[in-house]
Amino acid sequence: MDRGTVVHQIEPVWSSDSRVLVLGTMPSPASRNAGFFYMHPQNRFWRVLPAAFGDALSFPNNADDRAAAVRERREFLLRHGIALWDVLSSCDIHGAEDSSIRNAVPNNFGPLFNGSKIHHVFCTGKTAFGLWQRLCAELYERQCGVVCRCLPSTSPANARWSETALISEYEAVRLAAEEGR
Repeated sequence: MDRGTVVHQIEPVWSSDSRVLVLGTMPSPASRNAGFFYMHPQNRFWRVLPAAFGDALSFPNNADDRAAAVRERREFLLRHGIALWDVLSSCDIHGAEDSSIRNAVPNNFGPLFNGSKIHHVFCTGKTAFGLWQRLCAELYERQCGVVCRCLPSTSPANARWSETALISEYEAVRLAAEEGR
């Protein structure tokens, strides 16, 4: 697969009641095709994050189920005060390989921070965290007073982390989301 420029097309999920922001790097080809975040069937995100809240979500088998699954995921996020987006608005990338990212351009997070109660940012992996640190942290952490933490990636490529260990780490999202309720 050739490296190509990808422009982020998925709108962020958030509301004025959002208290935490979870950031990936850039949607995978499977997520871009589905029109929503973390939709590759082998990515553990939608098993891990809900489990940290004591919830479980359905998994789609066809296009009709996928639309219902996206609604269910969006409702889960909003119910728990979680905003979800990605660090990058565009980049050159080879498939879904974060290590291949070049020419990274960050998203504009101003509207999210100005229109919500977000006080914590969580990055889902080292690449997302590194890009946040390099491209966004100075502006948003100082200006908006947010704290950022790197969580382990839920990608199947991060096989050294068991699902149980990931759930334990992602409980930090639940704790931060419950702050100030």
